[in-house]
Amino acid sequence: MKKYSLFLPTLLAFISLTSVYGQTSAPKYSNEFLNVGVGARALGMSNCQIASVNDVTAGYWNPAGLNGITTPLALGLMHSEYFTGIAKYDYVGFAKRIDSASVFGISMVRFGVDNIPNTTELIDANGNVNYDKITTFSAADYAFLLSYARLSKIKGLRFGGNVKIIRRVIGDFAGAWGFGFDLGAQYDYKKWKFGLMLRDVTSTFNAWTFNLNDQMKQTFLATGNTLPTNSVEVTLPRMLLGLNRKFEFLNNRFSLAPEIALDVTFDGRRNVLIQSSVASVDPHFGFEAGYKNMIFLRGGIMNIQTETDITGTKFTSFMPNVGVGIKFKAFTLDYALTDIGDQSVALYSNVFSLKIDINRKPL
Repeated sequence: MKKYSLFLPTLLAFISLTSVYGQTSAPKYSNEFLNVGVGARALGMSNCQIASVNDVTAGYWNPAGLNGITTPLALGLMHSEYFTGIAKYDYVGFAKRIDSASVFGISMVRFGVDNIPNTTELIDANGNVNYDKITTFSAADYAFLLSYARLSKIKGLRFGGNVKIIRRVIGDFAGAWGFGFDLGAQYDYKKWKFGLMLRDVTSTFNAWTFNLNDQMKQTFLATGNTLPTNSVEVTLPRMLLGLNRKFEFLNNRFSLAPEIALDVTFDGRRNVLIQSSVASVDPHFGFEAGYKNMIFLRGGIMNIQTETDITGTKFTSFMPNVGVGIKFKAFTLDYALTDIGDQSVALYSNVFSLKIDINRKPL
């Protein structure tokens, strides 16, 4: 078994977990990279965006919000790194106003770990070590969102939808294609904003295929792993709700906009604040304070969970986030500092994003 102890555990973990998910009609956690969030503004507010988002990132959060764009074109970019740079998360979004009542958008998200050493052929059948046989591969998830938003004839109501294409790749060993839909709506009543997002509304299906050579199959069997088989992974629908209210002070020079969001899942009990065997509700809270609509301070909490330490004592943990933003003419630069919420070891991620309004001539 010494030979197999050198085989790459990362590869085994990725493919073994994928195999388990694929054989289950509806796994609890599927396409989770699409729940991380895009845009430093959103991440600084703990993903409280469903009701208030009104820029290019709405293609991800709630496509109805794309109608908040006031220029003909808009571009959004984001880069962040997790686990001290091992995993990288990138986003690019584009939105174009079609007419005064409708907007089209395209978004792309990539979450991946690159340059993973593949040592499955390091030792041959005779026990000889050959370091030239070490190669590298990437494990990456991609999502492509095609969005459309339109104003309703009802005052204050707007709606939108996404066509979602998923591509998941684990080197040359495994890959999946997925397809799904999202629907969203926003409604303004006086100074209140309401938001609804139905993610994976018809369920999203990922079709997995595997390409393992004989040596890799032997590695799986020798290390107690099940050989993965071609299969379909299903992502169940999720409902996201949001409520936002903006307060303005001192002749509108200062503003404060708190927001609450509820993530409702229907795949059984989850470790969230409100849970049941039918549905679980994960609330999160955020705010944005602004000065002259140019300088912003943001904060929020999310992932409120009950955990148990090594002594068996239960405690409540949460994930805090803070952020700032600067808006100058056509450019908005946002920054967020996020923490996974561990009370003993803080693991922070720095998130930067840029939004550009192209051709600021009023419509």
